[in-house]
Amino acid sequence: MTEPATEAQEDSRAGKYLTFMLDAEEYGIRIEKVQEILGLLGITRVPRTPHFVRGVVNLRGSIIPIVDLRRKFDMSVAEDTPQTCIIVVRSHGVDVGIVVDSVSEVVSVSASHVEDAPHFGDAVNTDFLLGVGKTGGQVRLLLDIERVLSTDEVVQLRRAGHDSELEEGES
Repeated sequence: MTEPATEAQEDSRAGKYLTFMLDAEEYGIRIEKVQEILGLLGITRVPRTPHFVRGVVNLRGSIIPIVDLRRKFDMSVAEDTPQTCIIVVRSHGVDVGIVVDSVSEVVSVSASHVEDAPHFGDAVNTDFLLGVGKTGGQVRLLLDIERVLSTDEVVQLRRAGHDSELEEGES
């Protein structure tokens, strides 16, 4: 269950967010977590990874694990389009690419325009949401990327990227 935000938490939720689309919903990630935005690259599948991991990409010599946020959020899978892109974020000290339908814009959200995520009962976990931002007449779900990708998942992703680097080095 999500506890009501304190005044300090509300202030910490204010700031600039990169917004993006998944299905018909708009989401935001704190801009300081974003490393770069890429067009969809060739993704190499890695066996025995969680269903939401598309694989890895070689980005300027670094192997970056790629997570499909639609799959991570148990949304319907959609065909990639020319607008589909990868947002490279830093989570738990590791660069991870997240696949999104499209990138929208960077918006500033003041503390007074962020509300707590609604409570849907104990069966629905919304801990990965910083809150709901209301700007320009739109509602955006503000993600805490550190909670979207748990520490255990990031360790698995790092391992998948490392294993992929070893395989490439052996060829």
